[in-house]
Amino acid sequence: MQNNIIIINGPNINLLGDRDKSIYGSESYEDLIKNCKSEASKKKINIDFYQSNIEGELVTNIQESRKVYDGMIINAAAFTHTSVAIRDALSLFKKPCIELHISNIHKREEFRHKSLISDVATGIICGLGTHGYILAINSMHELLKNGNR
Repeated sequence: MQNNIIIINGPNINLLGDRDKSIYGSESYEDLIKNCKSEASKKKINIDFYQSNIEGELVTNIQESRKVYDGMIINAAAFTHTSVAIRDALSLFKKPCIELHISNIHKREEFRHKSLISDVATGIICGLGTHGYILAINSMHELLKNGNR
C-alpha cells in the first residue's frame, strides 16, 4: 500500500533561492519540490505540496488533509511562532506530523525560539537546511511503515 503525505509550507517558502541565502540556502522552491518527489518515489510514497502566504488558507488545507493524507510535514514558517489557528488545526490531524524548519530557530531572534506547534507534532527537524525535507520524508516513511499512524 502506498502512503500519501503532504508537505505544507507557510509564508515566503515559495521564495527559496531568492531569500537570505545565508539562512535559507540557494535551492529554489521548484528544486525543493523536485528533490522531495524524487526521494518520495524511492520510498513509494505519494507526495503533494501546498504553499500559502495566507494563514486561513493553511488552516483550511490542514483541515482537509485529515481526510486524504496518512502523514504531514509542515514548515509553517513565521506562523510557527504566532498562529494558534494552525496549531489547533494540526491538533485535529491525529496522524504523524513532522514540524520542519530550514534554519535553526533556536539560533535566531528570540521571538523565533518559541513554536506554537511543537507540542502537537510527532517530531521536529530544524537547522539542517532544505535537506531537512529529505530527512522528514525518510522519517515519515519509517513512522508509517512501523504503524505509527
